[in-house]
Amino acid sequence: MSVSRSADRNVHFFDSLRPTEPLGGLYLNPSVTRRKFLRMLESIIDPDCHYSVWLRGTEAPLMPTDVPLEQGNYDIVSDSPGGIISLTDERCITRAYTRTNSRRDRRFRDQVRARDGKCVITGNVNLTAHRNYWSGFEAVHIFPLSHEEFFKTLNYPQLITIRSGEADTGINSCQNGLLMQSNIHQQFESFGFGIDPDDGYKITCFMEDTFRLDERTLDLVCRDPADERSVRDELLRWHFRQAILANMKGNGEPVFLIFQMEQI
Repeated sequence: MSVSRSADRNVHFFDSLRPTEPLGGLYLNPSVTRRKFLRMLESIIDPDCHYSVWLRGTEAPLMPTDVPLEQGNYDIVSDSPGGIISLTDERCITRAYTRTNSRRDRRFRDQVRARDGKCVITGNVNLTAHRNYWSGFEAVHIFPLSHEEFFKTLNYPQLITIRSGEADTGINSCQNGLLMQSNIHQQFESFGFGIDPDDGYKITCFMEDTFRLDERTLDLVCRDPADERSVRDELLRWHFRQAILANMKGNGEPVFLIFQMEQI
């Protein structure tokens, strides 16, 4: 069973030459400004297209300001007369909601717990950490462990400075991890929200904001520039782009939560 990402959209965007056929859309939450919307479109629209974006019925193109985006239909107008707006071929990856129990994952889990001590999304502190009781808190991979080969293809191991040896890709480093509450972990895995390191580490929700996460800021404890253990911005940026592709492109990707348990 899957859930549609497009059913409750209140923003739609179109090629101006095809005003009845949406290219994609968005469920609008307060974190999305005109500036952010224009920047997110750059992840979806073919980079060879040059265009302006207009709220339908207005007399001026959208400018990159911090004014909140309005609900409605947006027309994307090609700078070339008669030019067609096309979308990128890129799609988001499929990832599983994982709760792993391998030996190498325990090291990752312990490093993330030691650094964060709280859900870095909601700010809720684990008051029983001193007793090593972590029920309800889970160490989350930003770039999923199930796509380790792709991690290497993108040269992300070069970002990681904390490893267990030369053969270690770094995907299980705390620099690729965040501590979250279990329910928040599921939202993160399904690309229900993303963390934008280029907008002050602000959280953007792409669906109804059940847990009131939109506009929160990623906790400093996991991104302190003075701490070598801090999360890598490039990985947060990658996840945010995946969330844009999953939620805004076309009809959006179906939401599947696949539970996967890795044994020792």
